[in-house]
Amino acid sequence: MKCPFCGFQEDRVLDSRVIRDGEAIRRRRECLRCTRRYTTYEFIEERRLLVVKKDGRREPFQRAKILNGLQRACQKRPISTETLERIVDDLERELHDRGEVEIPSRVIGERVSEALRALDQVAYVRFASVYRAFEDVGEFRQILDELRRQGRRKGIAAGWERRSTP
Repeated sequence: MKCPFCGFQEDRVLDSRVIRDGEAIRRRRECLRCTRRYTTYEFIEERRLLVVKKDGRREPFQRAKILNGLQRACQKRPISTETLERIVDDLERELHDRGEVEIPSRVIGERVSEALRALDQVAYVRFASVYRAFEDVGEFRQILDELRRQGRRKGIAAGWERRSTP
C-alpha cells in the first residue's frame, strides 16, 4: 500500500477489524519509511444495478426510492422502519445475486409486492394500487377477491367479505 504522506510502497499492518457486519475490513497501517499511521478500508466492489423502466429508459437502482414507496404503503400500519429496511436489504441482495446488471422494474415491483403481501395485506393493496396503476374500483375488487380466495382471511380481506355480503 502506498503511504499517503511520503509515497513509500511498504508498510505494516498494526490492526485489522471486520466492520459493517462483515462487509468490510478496516486496517490501521504504519509506513516503514516515515512511520506515520493511516487507515485503509477494504470493500467488495459491487456492480451498479440499472433499472429498466417500462418505456426502455435505464436509471440507477435507488434504494431510497423503494424505501419511500414502502413507507407510503405502510403509513399508519404497525410496521417498523427496521422491517422496511430489511425488505429493501433483502431485495437489493437478491438483485445482486441474480448476477445481472440490468433489472426490469417489473421484477422489482413484483418482489416488493410479494414481501408486502406476506407482511400486511393493507399495505400490499396500497402498494399494488400504485404499482399496477389501478384505473377503477373493479381492479381493487380483483385484488381483494384474490386475497380472499387464497385463504388469508385477516385484515382487509375479511373486512371486505363482511361489507360485500348482503
